[in-house]
Amino acid sequence: MDLSHLKVLVTGGGGIGVGAGVCQALDAFGATLIINEKQLDKAEAAVQQYQNAFPIQADITQSADIVSMFEQIEAQFGAINGLVNNAGVGLVKAVHEIEEEEFETLYNVNVKGMWQVSKYFVRQLLKHNISGNIVNVSSVHGFASQPNYSTYASSKSAVEGLTRALAYELGKYGIRVNAIGPGMVHAEQNYNLIKQWAPDPQKWVEEFIENQQVLHHFIEPIDCGHTAAFLLSDYSRSVTGQTIYVDAGKTIMLFNQDYINQK
Repeated sequence: MDLSHLKVLVTGGGGIGVGAGVCQALDAFGATLIINEKQLDKAEAAVQQYQNAFPIQADITQSADIVSMFEQIEAQFGAINGLVNNAGVGLVKAVHEIEEEEFETLYNVNVKGMWQVSKYFVRQLLKHNISGNIVNVSSVHGFASQPNYSTYASSKSAVEGLTRALAYELGKYGIRVNAIGPGMVHAEQNYNLIKQWAPDPQKWVEEFIENQQVLHHFIEPIDCGHTAAFLLSDYSRSVTGQTIYVDAGKTIMLFNQDYINQK
C-alpha cells in the first residue's frame, strides 16, 4: 500500500498505544506525518522514530491553538489530505462521584476537540478544492461498556455519531469520514489501570484474551494503525461513515468463551 501522496495530521500521536501504532503504519506506507501534541517536546521526541515526520504543538481544546496549527501546517506543507483524530483522555470513576470539571475536561478533548480539528481540516480542504479523509479513534466502549466508564463510553458513542453525521454531510465534497474502535490494545501502562480491579493484572489480561476475545492474541497498536491506513487509502474509496472495531472479536460475542466451553 503506497501512501506517499498523503500528508496526515495525527493528533495525540506523540505517545504510546494506538497513536504510536497509527504513526508507525503510516510511516511504513510512506505518508508524511505531522504529529501533534499539547507539549512540543513530546512531538519532537516522537518524530525521531519516523522517516518523514514533523512535530507541531497545539492544545486541541483551544480554538486559537487549532487555527494557529493549521496556519503553520499550510505555510510549511501546503494543504494536507489526511487527519487522524487520535487525541483522547480517559476517566474510570463511578458516575455519582464524577465532578462537573472532570466531565467537561473529558468531553472537551474527546468530542469538542475532535470536532474543532475536523472543522478546520475540512475548511482547508474546501479552500484548496481537494478531497481528503478523516479517521476518528473511538473505542469498543462506544458499542458496549462496563461499570465506572459511563462518561468515557458516552464520549466515544458521541465520536461514532459524529463520524456518521460528518460522513453524510461531507460526502458531496469527496471527503470520507470513518472511525476505528480499538479493543484492549496491549500496552504496559494497562497493567496499572487493571490493578484497580484485579490483584494480578497479568493473569487478568491472559484470562481476558482467552475468554473475552474470539482471537486469542494481544491486540497490538500496529493493528489499529493498519486499519487506519486502510481507511485513509484509496482501497477504502467506497467506505464512509463506518466504525471498524479492532477488538479481536470482542464486540461480536453474545457469551464469553468460558461460558460456552464450560464443562
